[in-house]
Amino acid sequence: MKNINLHPANLRGGADHGWLKTHHSFSFGQYYNPSNIHFGTLRVLNDDYIEGGMGFGRHPHDNMEIITIPLSGALEHKDSMGNSSVIRTGEIQVMSAGTGIFHSEFNHLKDTPTEILQIWLFPRQRNVVPRYDQWDYSKLVQSNQLVQILSPNAEDQGVWIHQDAWFFLGEFDKDFSIQHQIQKEGNGIYAFVIEGSFEIEGKSLQRRDAISITELEAINIKSTQNHSKILIMDISMELPKQ
Repeated sequence: MKNINLHPANLRGGADHGWLKTHHSFSFGQYYNPSNIHFGTLRVLNDDYIEGGMGFGRHPHDNMEIITIPLSGALEHKDSMGNSSVIRTGEIQVMSAGTGIFHSEFNHLKDTPTEILQIWLFPRQRNVVPRYDQWDYSKLVQSNQLVQILSPNAEDQGVWIHQDAWFFLGEFDKDFSIQHQIQKEGNGIYAFVIEGSFEIEGKSLQRRDAISITELEAINIKSTQNHSKILIMDISMELPKQ
């Protein structure tokens, strides 16, 4: 039996730290909701607004797949694997923290805010060798199409992670409809509206709203505003064994 839940943007957790304005779709930091810890293997979806020149100092991670998608601006990244890069709008970054890494993230722009989505997924297996990847998808984006930007397969388009998850981005004209086929039996969908508005399986979603769906083979998506942008996360619902 299908299970559909709407997650309004104004019911997210979050905080205003001055240099950082953040919204949490799942329990994170000082926001804790025992009924909202994760959706399948999706553990974190943070919507961050970072003031110019500010950011997150060196800190550790382990046994998590970490994905960063800049929505505007540019993010400067450094890590203990020796990577030093700038991730810009139109790119996606992934880190498999595995056995453990340290990294820092700062707004690369000194006088302009940067907006990012930071997403964490539980990995399929623990203690993998840490790895880093970054990919520019901007030239592939076309109106009224979902573009795959992440998968479990190294040979596929986009970055890859140690989990049965597929991410798709799309920008749509008003009244355009599309159907997304679930990539793996048993996976669920967590769809997040970046800009504009959509109707998904009969539910109306506005900017930064989300919807979670399980027990369907496909979902129907309709844009209800021009230049509407959405992130579709097709995610394993099976938590890894500890």
